[in-house]
Amino acid sequence: MSAGEWAGLIAALALVLLVVLLAVPLLKLGRTLDETTLTIRQVREQSQPILGQAQTTIAQVNSNLERVDDITGNAANVSSNVAALTSVVAATVGSPLIKVAAFSYGVRSATRKRREGQAIAEAAARDKTARRERRAARRAA
Repeated sequence: MSAGEWAGLIAALALVLLVVLLAVPLLKLGRTLDETTLTIRQVREQSQPILGQAQTTIAQVNSNLERVDDITGNAANVSSNVAALTSVVAATVGSPLIKVAAFSYGVRSATRKRREGQAIAEAAARDKTARRERRAARRAA
């Protein structure tokens, strides 16, 4: 064999060695892609029931939210009706109650002052009687 043939044989062996070395990672990459494909398929199969259940749950939540919205609207109506009723009662009953309270306060004040006046008058009468008795006792002595 000539030198050129030897060089060609070495180059061919180097190329075969390079192909073998590249084939190993390519085979591993192929297995990884197969596993990834299998995993994606399993995830898709398992996620479909979950998504169906989530859709059912969301529909139920929406119906419940509609009911809550109705309840909230009714509560707002009741609240405004109670506020209106309160203002009507305050306007109807409030003024007479204030007048009655003021009248009763005036009666109590007048009664208290009258009692105080009677007590002062009785004390003045006692003092006058006591002074007269003292004068009479001095004159008699």
